[in-house]
Amino acid sequence: MPLRHIAGVFALVCGLTVPALAAGPGGPQSVAALASRLSPAVVNISSSHRLHNGAGVPFPKAPDGSPLQQYFDDLNPNEGLGGDAMEEAESLGSGFLISADGLVVTNNHVIAGADSVLVYLNDGTRLPAEIVGEDSKTDLAVLRVIARHPLPFVSFGDSDTAAVGDWVMAIGNPFGLGGTVTLGIVSARNRDIQTGPYDNYIQTDASINQGNSGGPLFDMDGKVVGIATAIIARGGSSLGIGFAVPGNLAQPVVEQLVRYGAPRRGWLGVGIQDVTEDIAASMGRTDTHGAMVTNVDPKGPGVGVLEEGDVILEFDGKPVLAMRDLPRLVAETAVGKSVALKVEREGKEQVLTVVVGRLQDDESVPRIGSNTARPAPTSPPATGTPTLGQELGFEIAPIDAVKRKAYALADTVDGLVITSVRDGSDAYQKGFVAGFVVTRVNQRKVTTVADVQAIVDMARQAGRPAVLFKIVDPSGDGRFIAVRLAG
Repeated sequence: MPLRHIAGVFALVCGLTVPALAAGPGGPQSVAALASRLSPAVVNISSSHRLHNGAGVPFPKAPDGSPLQQYFDDLNPNEGLGGDAMEEAESLGSGFLISADGLVVTNNHVIAGADSVLVYLNDGTRLPAEIVGEDSKTDLAVLRVIARHPLPFVSFGDSDTAAVGDWVMAIGNPFGLGGTVTLGIVSARNRDIQTGPYDNYIQTDASINQGNSGGPLFDMDGKVVGIATAIIARGGSSLGIGFAVPGNLAQPVVEQLVRYGAPRRGWLGVGIQDVTEDIAASMGRTDTHGAMVTNVDPKGPGVGVLEEGDVILEFDGKPVLAMRDLPRLVAETAVGKSVALKVEREGKEQVLTVVVGRLQDDESVPRIGSNTARPAPTSPPATGTPTLGQELGFEIAPIDAVKRKAYALADTVDGLVITSVRDGSDAYQKGFVAGFVVTRVNQRKVTTVADVQAIVDMARQAGRPAVLFKIVDPSGDGRFIAVRLAG
């Protein structure tokens, strides 16, 4: 069955409401009562879709000479299709009911692209399911089944209270076996496993395998604190490291899928990057907290409020410890809400207010990657009195008509163009190349070489080991890079 891979395969889980079990110093004595109460709300999911140019759907064949063969041929959907014959692919996973009227939560990858979805209840009842909504960014989906009676269901808990070392229980459908209960602890929190822009997984050692995907991870109160989504595996089997989407991240997405059929995420309209140690040093900071703004969308809610070079330290009262925290915090915020931002601008902290917009499908979640350009060798370093170029490891010049043409710079690009980079310098190692344009130095806009010289001199006098540059490459992408001063 198709599952994502992170050095292997993916799977995970969520839960219901029951009295807590007494636990001794060695953990719960038994989870039998808890498992029996929760299991009826956990379902198995089978999805299928037809693949063109496959080997064809297996179909009964009558004995040789049987008059029934023509009847079977007439019923076979692949009869006479040749290369257009279709093969049916199936995927097995897990899910859990969140309402008596049949709403089911699972992973998006369990049902993505499905032509049909079946949900198997704990008592063996098989029900066709309708896809209510899907969200690939958090790998969540909501289904609906119609039953003749109210169905057992579970509720989300507060996943923020699931601490490292707390007991958790997973129920799911590993390897298609169904109704499997496993117990473990929360091994770690806030894991980024590079599967999407909102990675914030709960890590657990509760055994989960292929087929657990979409199932619930319960706390000892029977509340859903996570949705099983991924495992690190070798050969398709769990290595005891599983990951669950936190319930507090999943619940608002689920509510939006139920209400609108699609997620409605907040949007700030800025590009961001990490604050590296060199960037922090260039700013005189002792930590790397925050998300640095690299550009502001002229049509986004941040325009007129945020500026290039701002470091966002808090969003709506919540700390931004690393760049990856900000997209998740913004996405979880209600569209139209007015929020406070604490930012650092030119060495001073201030509080700004912005009204959160809505992230559309064609708007990417901002994340700036590292530069991968390979700089060409340049002229050897000069000797004598240190020049600005020797201090920085690269030479800059004003943009005139000749340089604009030589480096194919757009008419809208302003700043100072890099004309050469010294081999082996810090700038060289960090990907500076001739033709890149410097627009800001230490968060200040620059238009002349004298502007840069003055800022570099101030940095030296302040004992700063590095200077922060905003550079723009020929494609128009911009980012901040701190360059260590020579000497």
